[in-house]
Amino acid sequence: MYEATTRSIRVTVEPVFLDDQSAPDEDHYVWAYQVKIENDSMEPVQLLNRHWRITDARGQQQEVQGEGVVGEQPTLKPGEAFEYTSGTPLATPSGIMFGSYEMETKTGERFDIDIPAFSLDSPYQARQLN
Repeated sequence: MYEATTRSIRVTVEPVFLDDQSAPDEDHYVWAYQVKIENDSMEPVQLLNRHWRITDARGQQQEVQGEGVVGEQPTLKPGEAFEYTSGTPLATPSGIMFGSYEMETKTGERFDIDIPAFSLDSPYQARQLN
């Protein structure tokens, strides 16, 4: 599990390789990732936007930006949490993801919180000793 905290808002991510949705012989590898966002601050916040950076094992990068997560822009009161599951395909058997969420307070202040960098690993990745 990977974790980052920004302004008392904790984001944890747990990636899982989906062997049944992957086709290694076609360079198609798929992961799901479970995200939990916990508001440990003293004020309500709303998640407005997401920004992801995804890098595969060849160093190819892609960015994903958009409103909310899984079609929602949840508001979290102090002590509340929001969880969702999403996924990503890659053309390589490993990679890395990280990003940020744009949040907004009740007073209209906007700020970014970190999504921790997390490793996308599969059993098809060749092991190398350093």
